[in-house]
Amino acid sequence: MDTKKNIIQKNKSWAIILVAQFLLFYIMSKSDFAVNFFSQLFDWKKKWHIPLFSEISFSAGDVIYIITAALICYLILMSIKCRTAKYIKHLLIIGNIFYFTYQCFWGMLYFQAPLITKMKNKNISESDLKKLTIKYLNICKAERELLNEDKNGVFKVYDAEKIKNEILKQQKLLPKKICSKNPIQNLSIKPSLFNSFMNKTGILGYYNPFTSEAQYNPNIPSTQLPFTIAHEMSHQLGYAREQEASFIGFLCAKRSNSLELNYSADLYALKSLLRAVSVNDNVFRNRILSSFSDKMKKDREYEMKFIKANEGILSDFFGVTNDLFLKSNQQEGSVTYSYFVNLLVMYEI
Repeated sequence: MDTKKNIIQKNKSWAIILVAQFLLFYIMSKSDFAVNFFSQLFDWKKKWHIPLFSEISFSAGDVIYIITAALICYLILMSIKCRTAKYIKHLLIIGNIFYFTYQCFWGMLYFQAPLITKMKNKNISESDLKKLTIKYLNICKAERELLNEDKNGVFKVYDAEKIKNEILKQQKLLPKKICSKNPIQNLSIKPSLFNSFMNKTGILGYYNPFTSEAQYNPNIPSTQLPFTIAHEMSHQLGYAREQEASFIGFLCAKRSNSLELNYSADLYALKSLLRAVSVNDNVFRNRILSSFSDKMKKDREYEMKFIKANEGILSDFFGVTNDLFLKSNQQEGSVTYSYFVNLLVMYEI
């Protein structure tokens, strides 16, 4: 059995390598040349990485996460039980491999030039926000009248695969002055194996950088489902920042003939605008909410019931950790949405 001193001594090199990686990628994140290199690497990689896993019907990335988590738990338990250096060494090796792969495949993309630099710089006034809010209220009201409903009169998506294919088609038609990324050619967005757990966390979807798969929670309300799929597929294009992925997903929906996708994206835009406006004028926000059509009110009520039924310690915990993650990766926290609103307003006016 190794002593504490021997354990530290035998694993020092792997710990040093991990720390060196932190420093190396931090330094590279400050270099435009390095960031552009990783951006181009991602664009090249997705040509083979996405097709590689697209033919697998289930989420291979989730299986990898499960196996890795089980292995890590085993190594931790064995290191505590046996107190030998080899188990800690294996943990450090896994940490090094995952961190290096993550940064090369995804992490460095958070430091790309912001999408907003491709937009014309405009001053955004409170009046602009309110006009756009009213515009999207009317758009949503008109779209909602034409959509499918369940037996309770709530909007219902019956064919998610059709929406996925529509988004894939629209990604190829994104305006070049905004999106310079090469479009993806294969569908690789799948229901998460953790969807029941996701209900309790408030997580709608996520991107797996190790398999280039996009995952979503199929249990979420249909008002959120099409836009969530569009958002996660935007990550596959190479947009790491959450708000930028939302804006690219919104542009895909904007040009689509799918009313389900239109409504979900426009409703997301409307809710984002309402959050922005409510900071200074909560009365206006409430007036807009009361102006929702009866069908929109039913949809909103169903969303609120879903959130209420699944709120708790897990949703609070993941809300806080996600907010910290966003802020640590050059993004705004998840509670603001103002970057998306800025992109939206600059695009619209």
